[in-house]
Amino acid sequence: MSGAPVIVLDFETTGLSPTHGDRAIEIGAVRIENNTIVDSFQGLMNPGFRISSFIESYTGISNSMVASAPPCEVIMEQFAEFIGDWPLVAHNASFDTRFLDSEFQFIGRSRCNPVACSMLTARRVYPHADNHKLGTLVSYCDIDTDGTFHRALADAEMTGHLWISMITHIEDTFGIREVPFELMQKLARVSKVKASSFLEKRAIHSATSEI
Repeated sequence: MSGAPVIVLDFETTGLSPTHGDRAIEIGAVRIENNTIVDSFQGLMNPGFRISSFIESYTGISNSMVASAPPCEVIMEQFAEFIGDWPLVAHNASFDTRFLDSEFQFIGRSRCNPVACSMLTARRVYPHADNHKLGTLVSYCDIDTDGTFHRALADAEMTGHLWISMITHIEDTFGIREVPFELMQKLARVSKVKASSFLEKRAIHSATSEI
């Protein structure tokens, strides 16, 4: 059901790819239950090496900030406890899950959590948005923000509100009483031209199952 807990997460990192030696420097996440943010997690991490001036400028996270932060392994152990086996959501999820899985490897953990991408889902739910970057969608959906971007908790909170907005839009537009995580996953894999018919069929199935 749409009220089942979901964890929305965001990483800030030293670069684009853990296969090239990049590490996480911040993790932020919120837990959503019944379409409401009920808890949050945030942690700066020391990757064990200096971060570039570009990343400092892009994220606002300085070398002095990460130098005084706990090692990645400490924060990731805490984060693993926070997320448990709940479903995960991220904007451009392929990026965040690469780093999540890589950081979990450092602490001898593996992920069994299912994942959904809010960016791919938003392309189906809001096809007329100018683009599907997080900042554009936040403006498109009139989501309140203090203007902070590229900090992990702020981005996770905005993605969480976007996720809630999409679920509410689907419920209101198509008359689907509950929008489960699995439906959002499937919607992301449907072609954009077939998204409406996919949801219409789901609405019919939902209505007949209640009779």
